[in-house]
Amino acid sequence: MSDAFPTDRTRDGAAPGAGPTGPARVDAPLLQVEDLRVAYPAREGGWTEVVRGVSFTLGRERLGIVGESGSGKSQTGRAVLGLTAPGGRVAAQRLAFRGQELLTMPAPARRALRGRRIAMVLQDPKYSLNPVLTIGEQIVETLQAHRPCQARAAREEALQALAAVQIDDPQRVYGLYPHEVSGGMGQRAMIAMMLIAGPELLIADEPTSALDVTVQLEVLGILDRLVRDRGMGLIFISHDLRLVSSFCDRVLVMYAGRVLEELSAAELPRARHPYTQGLLNCLPRLGGTTHPLPTLDRQAEWAR
Repeated sequence: MSDAFPTDRTRDGAAPGAGPTGPARVDAPLLQVEDLRVAYPAREGGWTEVVRGVSFTLGRERLGIVGESGSGKSQTGRAVLGLTAPGGRVAAQRLAFRGQELLTMPAPARRALRGRRIAMVLQDPKYSLNPVLTIGEQIVETLQAHRPCQARAAREEALQALAAVQIDDPQRVYGLYPHEVSGGMGQRAMIAMMLIAGPELLIADEPTSALDVTVQLEVLGILDRLVRDRGMGLIFISHDLRLVSSFCDRVLVMYAGRVLEELSAAELPRARHPYTQGLLNCLPRLGGTTHPLPTLDRQAEWAR
């Protein structure tokens, strides 16, 4: 896995957007997040914060957010897109896309932004695709929601989008229903659907977790090429440190709703925080002993 992508990464988010084989470009950040907080009502009254003071900037690069389940990484991505569950409360000193404050933006403008300029690929296509519409119908529907066009032109663009995610027979897949495609093909169709409107920022929430290793590499290759060729920004949310270290430019390590460490992917093996070191120590290694199994020695101060 680690050989699938180069490991020489650029540290800061302003420049590396052209990808591992393209030239770096200096540009203003696509996304600025400062002191982001997401809270939900607690059963005993008051509020429980699930994202606590998260801050980062994103340029035209691949930013990985890693952590265990419940660390707040998916909630961070959903807050950026405006998809926090009903009842949740989102606050930030700054949450800006291209200089536009998202939290004070009128609801119609936020909806127009979502999908058109910021898109999100969710974890499992079985639960994200509509089971009663064909793959092609769903891609066309997404396109026409953001850019009205004639049915024939929309179909052609949908077929081109399917071809762009390396689906060999777009015409056939266009007419299939979600239950008729494999998990890997369904995930490719989801990526095509999210990219059909030409977003500048893509949030990918565990896009490869339900796929086997070979298909994982194919999907990552598609994302890598799209970021490089289109100059997009990518937030790649995952629990897989090895995957993130080989694919992303920078990494945020989250625990209990907080960012414990931020570093370049190339520096990940030399992480300083005990939590990140503990996660790295839990990774299986060829030829290494498995007895006793390594465990994380969590400290109370990490969650404060």
